[in-house]
Amino acid sequence: MRITRWSNRYQSRRDPQSELRIRLRDLAGTRIRYGYRRLTVMLRREGWRANTKRVYRLYREEALQVRTKKRVKSAAQVRITLPEATFVNQRWSMDFVIDGRWFRILTIVDQYTRECLCLHADRSQTGEKVTEQLDRLITLRGAPESITSDNGCEFTGKAMDLWAHLAGVKLNFIRPGKPVENGYIESFNGRLRDECLNVEVFLELADARRKLDQWKTDYIISELQVRALPGSPLWFLTS
Repeated sequence: MRITRWSNRYQSRRDPQSELRIRLRDLAGTRIRYGYRRLTVMLRREGWRANTKRVYRLYREEALQVRTKKRVKSAAQVRITLPEATFVNQRWSMDFVIDGRWFRILTIVDQYTRECLCLHADRSQTGEKVTEQLDRLITLRGAPESITSDNGCEFTGKAMDLWAHLAGVKLNFIRPGKPVENGYIESFNGRLRDECLNVEVFLELADARRKLDQWKTDYIISELQVRALPGSPLWFLTS
């Protein structure tokens, strides 16, 4: 009996990895800002024997890519390029995240390592409270060369100006309406909102601070483990 090659095709015997796919979808559904590298770290924590390439293949097949909105290009404008950090603790970025209910969160990150240095929630934030958190960080890590922020009154007031003078820290303010000039903190704030603020319910200020500390710890550990993967950005910091 003669059979044409069109009716007798090869069928793959590859394991469909059904259980791994289900768990990958679950993780991607709860951590919507995680890419395949961070999801690989989460899977390894749970005991899955899956390398980065396999997770990436399943990640693409399940269409779990983090979607970003396409921005319409506007007319080119002259942009002041701020110098990039070249070593740890050289430049920090800070900003506020408004929960929309009854507290604000002060966020501070290291521009070189993307490490979250501060995640402090309070019912109100003033220049004096910002300097208190900065003093605490300097005691632990030392003072940076500069800090980048927007032109909020908490950052441009007399309290911050006096603190920067005494600490020997330069304050770099971005242009009004140009948050892209402080992209490090904007990216971090977006992840914080997607992974924590939009999925958690905060009963009181103490509960909010506890859950933010838990998320911060998980974020730091995940970032360190992702960077330890060969080929990841800044992987050499952990090698």
